[in-house]
Amino acid sequence: MPTPSSAQLRPGTLASDLRIALMHAVRRIRLERSSETISNGQYAVLAALSTLGPMTPGALAEHEHVQPPPMTRIVRSLEEAGLAVRQAHPTDGRQVLVSITEAGEAEVRETRRRRTEWLQERLAGLEPAERETLARAVVLLRRISQP
Repeated sequence: MPTPSSAQLRPGTLASDLRIALMHAVRRIRLERSSETISNGQYAVLAALSTLGPMTPGALAEHEHVQPPPMTRIVRSLEEAGLAVRQAHPTDGRQVLVSITEAGEAEVRETRRRRTEWLQERLAGLEPAERETLARAVVLLRRISQP
């Protein structure tokens, strides 16, 4: 593996290079889904529901950084596909909660499995020292991504 130049180690250059590399990696990983019938946005909502539990459409919109009308469309499409359900809010009659169904959970599990498998195959092709470098990078990426 080539040694980075001093210019590549400057914070500004490194930030730009790292941002681009991360975006390309995330885009490629997102192609690995269990179904071509749901979008990345729909999958993100399912993953949020799987991880965080039932949420109001407003809370989902806030979590996913979208406006309420598009979230309403996403929830409706997930409901129509049998991947999510709406139910009455237990304490606020004006609200509904969106929950993931077992079919939605299966979709999330399979997509996560496929994404991990894809990345695992790529990592297996690297030298041990390269995997060690990436393991260190994981620690650093977690540290710099903390609020």
